[in-house]
Amino acid sequence: MFLTIGLLLASAGLIYLSCEIFVNGVEWLGRKLDISQTATGTILAAFGTALPESVVTLVATAFSDDDAQRQIGIGAALGGPLALSTVAYGVVGVCLLVYGRRLGRGPHAFIEVNGNRLSRDQAWFLGIFVFKVALGLLAFSVKPWLGFAFLAAYAGYFWTEMRSKTEAEEGELAPLRLRPRDKCPCLGWILLQTVLATAVIFIASRIFVSQLEAVGPWLGLSPQVTALLFSPIATELPETMNAVIWVRQGKERLALANISGAMMIQATIPTAFGLFFTPWLLDRTLLVAAGVTSLSIVFLFLAFRRGKVSGAMLSQVGWLYGIFAIVALIVH
Repeated sequence: MFLTIGLLLASAGLIYLSCEIFVNGVEWLGRKLDISQTATGTILAAFGTALPESVVTLVATAFSDDDAQRQIGIGAALGGPLALSTVAYGVVGVCLLVYGRRLGRGPHAFIEVNGNRLSRDQAWFLGIFVFKVALGLLAFSVKPWLGFAFLAAYAGYFWTEMRSKTEAEEGELAPLRLRPRDKCPCLGWILLQTVLATAVIFIASRIFVSQLEAVGPWLGLSPQVTALLFSPIATELPETMNAVIWVRQGKERLALANISGAMMIQATIPTAFGLFFTPWLLDRTLLVAAGVTSLSIVFLFLAFRRGKVSGAMLSQVGWLYGIFAIVALIVH
């Protein structure tokens, strides 16, 4: 037990430190490639942290002969968006409250956000998400071919974000960690730092997930319930850590963009893998997860449409994950 707790704490700390290095590298990469700061969050940062999870889903669905492992892959495709839309945004809200006090902001003080862009992302996500849930209720022969539609949807999102106009940057860009004395480090050093940080995040996340699964039996939970409740939070920990770091640095736009971009990846790429290699049929618990996710997205869409949000407002979506946990335990 003590070894498990020690590994949990050590891997969580390693994820946080690696995310510090990752966000520094990915910001430099965005500047070097002349990409807008928002696109740096929605595309570069999101791709770096969500790609390992997508690979795990691919392995579970395509290269496993065990139906249980394939079901875990399907669950990951639903659990990731659930954790991001509730826990990750809720953590951003709490961080805005904590760090806002240091800046003299009250708990209900609003910060300006790109409301049109963020609300558009939520609307697109909700449309894609509802479609993929609907597919989970039906069985028909051509369903696997629809996986290409989800890949095309992300390609369209990627193209739109990369063509977005450059806006004024938030905060200051710290020196590259590998070359702190270089005012303009070369692309090779930037890529090396970003790739190494991503690799460490991936390895530490796998350790964190494996140790977290061992906690379930201590709480009297079955492996299935443990994976359903804890694994999504663990796998989305890097995105959440990135958001915490950027809010702490006063870069709220990057924090929100990173989560938004990660949600678009989770809504499309893992779903495509699930459609290609599994029957993609959802059980009752996954439908509960889908319902809670949709409710959270509707709340976020209405909040972002106003063009400004507060920490108190965003922190409320975190409670929805608790509601899901209670309902999931009852259903299971």
